[in-house]
Amino acid sequence: MAGWHIGVIGGSGLYDAGAMDDAQDIPVSSAFGEPSGPVTMGRIGEVRFTFLSRHGAGHRLPPSAVNYRANIDVLKRCGVTDVLAISAIGSLQQKLAPGHFVVVDQFIDRTEGRERSFFGAGVTAHVGLADPICPRLAGHAADAAAKAGAKVHRGGCYIAIDGPQFSTRAESELYRQWGADVIGMTAMPEARLAREAELPYALLGMVTDYDCWREGEEVDAAAILAVMRANANAARAALRHLVKKLPAERDASPIDTVLDGAIVTPRERWTAEAIGRLDAVAGRLFRPS
Repeated sequence: MAGWHIGVIGGSGLYDAGAMDDAQDIPVSSAFGEPSGPVTMGRIGEVRFTFLSRHGAGHRLPPSAVNYRANIDVLKRCGVTDVLAISAIGSLQQKLAPGHFVVVDQFIDRTEGRERSFFGAGVTAHVGLADPICPRLAGHAADAAAKAGAKVHRGGCYIAIDGPQFSTRAESELYRQWGADVIGMTAMPEARLAREAELPYALLGMVTDYDCWREGEEVDAAAILAVMRANANAARAALRHLVKKLPAERDASPIDTVLDGAIVTPRERWTAEAIGRLDAVAGRLFRPS
């Protein structure tokens, strides 16, 4: 299927993409430090996939220790065209029950201290992020999850917190008042960085629990792990159905060239150090002018 190369970032409970043809583990280095681990490249049907486990082998990295810049960088270096993140999430709404899938379309970022841009001193860029999710990829992911037998909700606002602790009951209630639908610890700055790297990004969230806002509700680790295992199997099945949902040809997306419309430090003012560091994302962040 011409043009498609899907990068999959697997979250808690999803440490592999399942069976892929011609699969091989490849270590890929990044100018932004160490990624979470090697990537697994292969094919499902006629579509090329590159899989990366967000938390590393054995879930060794907590959310705040994940090198999100390096992870997005290595996927870009591998030539992926689109990124599908698969994440465990908590529900802040009654209708979003454990076991359901949510294809989110908005974010509230409450994380702190994480590197959230490829740009910095020497080269500054301001990229639009009003609509952080690629609707085309999100639609295909929702269709695929539904075909895999999951109960799928299309759209929802994801609030990202640092963790690793879960929310207090007061915080959970506050986030509901803000209009958040689900809660997690990893989608930001991941989605921000994907946009800067000109990678269409979608997130398939797997609901594991009701957080703690419901009366008498507690976040129970054993229950979460049981739901997580079932969700992971459904997610792998969704990837197989995604292959069947993708058009035979990948049409260009406006996100592919979003930096063309960014406000960037004039090229003649870039520092040599910044060019050497930031021209790293597969040579795409800084196309010749």
